[in-house]
Amino acid sequence: LLVHGWPGSIVEFLDLIARLAERFDVVAPSLPGYTLSFAPGQKRFGVEDIASTFTKLMTEVLGYKRFGTQGGDWGAFITSRMAATRPELFTGLHLNYLTVPRDITAADADWQAQLADWVKERSAYSIIQGTRPQTLAYGLTDSPAGLAAWIAEKFHAWTDNDGTIESAIARDDMLANISLYWLTGAIGSSFWTYYARTHGPWPVPFPITVPTAYAAFPKEILRPPRAVAEKYYTNIQRWTAMEKGGHFAALEQPQALARDIGDFFASYQT
Repeated sequence: LLVHGWPGSIVEFLDLIARLAERFDVVAPSLPGYTLSFAPGQKRFGVEDIASTFTKLMTEVLGYKRFGTQGGDWGAFITSRMAATRPELFTGLHLNYLTVPRDITAADADWQAQLADWVKERSAYSIIQGTRPQTLAYGLTDSPAGLAAWIAEKFHAWTDNDGTIESAIARDDMLANISLYWLTGAIGSSFWTYYARTHGPWPVPFPITVPTAYAAFPKEILRPPRAVAEKYYTNIQRWTAMEKGGHFAALEQPQALARDIGDFFASYQT
């Protein structure tokens, strides 16, 4: 099960799916409320609801008795919650983002510096999406240029690029992703994961005990050290320092990510 995040979509998985399909059955749904899984007036979904929905999808709809997952961004939150609440279903949990609480009192100096920078310079988008999502949605639903700017800024800030987005991902892939949000009118509903997170408890109950792998990309937006991660993910079996890549790992480095996923599930099966 591949689970994307915001402002992503299944577009970011197209290359990755092709690589993984040689070894796995691959299920890659749109998040409820996002692009192809949005309809006006439908229920809004937070992490808890999406995790429950995807568990039902895999077990009751598709009939899998056990399965593995891979996620980044909200996909990491969703798959981590699934693993925490239904560990008996999991063969493994592969992540390229870690959902550890953002404790600014942590002893690790680098982690403290990352969190301080996040609060000061990088978190404004999540605050407005989490507190005034509807106000922002009107502007972005009305203006294709505004929507493109809002999403493209994240592709610029969160990828391992040389100053231009295209050095990290193909322009057509980015435009396809933006177009999905525009053509489906789903940008406002996609903010709901932020609203639900802001107005509720931390959505991932810890500890997570299922076999876990982490692909550590150097330009990920937050990179907790292993000593911090192991407090919450207590069965980390694989920790791979990737050579290049950022937050959109499936788009930036699909070959490296697919290799790490495959090696993890091949080497650690229960």
